[in-house]
Amino acid sequence: MTILVTGAAGFIGSNFVLDWFEEYDEDIISLDKLTYAGNPENLKSLENNKNHIFVKGDIADEKLITSILNEYQPRAIINFAAESHVDRSINGPKDFIDTNIIGTYSLLEMTRIYWNNLGYKPKNIFRFLHVSTDEVYGSLENNEPPFSEMTPYAPSSPYSASKAASDHLVRAWHHTYGLPVVTTNCSNNYGPYHFPEKLIPLCILNALNGESLPIYGDGQQIRDWLYVKDHCTAIRLVLKNGALGGTYNIGGRNEKTNLDVVEILCSVLDELMPKKDGSKYSTQIIYVKDRPGHDKRYAIDATKLESELGWLPEETFESGIRKTVEWYLGHQDWVSRVQSGEYQNWINKQYQ
Repeated sequence: MTILVTGAAGFIGSNFVLDWFEEYDEDIISLDKLTYAGNPENLKSLENNKNHIFVKGDIADEKLITSILNEYQPRAIINFAAESHVDRSINGPKDFIDTNIIGTYSLLEMTRIYWNNLGYKPKNIFRFLHVSTDEVYGSLENNEPPFSEMTPYAPSSPYSASKAASDHLVRAWHHTYGLPVVTTNCSNNYGPYHFPEKLIPLCILNALNGESLPIYGDGQQIRDWLYVKDHCTAIRLVLKNGALGGTYNIGGRNEKTNLDVVEILCSVLDELMPKKDGSKYSTQIIYVKDRPGHDKRYAIDATKLESELGWLPEETFESGIRKTVEWYLGHQDWVSRVQSGEYQNWINKQYQ
């Protein structure tokens, strides 16, 4: 048996693949376009694993997708492939339209053709799991209840709008063609292999380098934080037992302001890697101009996933952030290689 994982060299995708092999010996075909955030080093530990095959390619390449499906006959596809950074979507939305909408369409169509030609038993067990985000629901006020699976979509950035479109396509292919799909919508992830343009890895690395820790606006934007390995556990469970055509919200029940996140992170660094001059890392915090259309609050109600499938996150934010900081401290070689010229140019442009 084989599964196909798209976006497998990215942050969440690579964690999923690595965690999968800790639980199963089932073959994985990892597909990734290897754009700036797709890092083959994330999967380096699998170089000699006979159950793992890596393919460089785009989910919008219909000829390639057809070839992979026909050759390896996967029983499931887990679609992580996406452009996923709000700031980048504001500066260059076309890539998000191309990958998140057109790419998802192409993957769905090639999958539908493949699935229709399967025999009775493999057709019945096949699943297409689409990984999405809580940002499709828009923004919450502080007194509003968290997003549930019934919350209307109200995306407010090019990124979230493109992901909302992909979610609608996935559900339409189930409703119209019967394709056996499941969708998950997760809150903000953090953990190992996170590309250092996002808040947590950016602040870890900037703190260690004696640089400023940039926080948008007043830092009071609220996010629900989910440790990436808890997310991977939930996806495996939804893949196995999720209802066809269903949607499952995945959240960590860890609502924090951006300022709280950075201050907690600084406290962990103060303990694990104290500065030689005895000062606190929090003194490096600065406030920068807020980004356009910055959503105020995201929060996930994961009751459906917890009650139907019995999932609960194992990590609190405090335990998860400690593991994350320890990982970055222990993988400085990975950090130095991922900080390419393109990455530095992006950071300079975004936080000048």
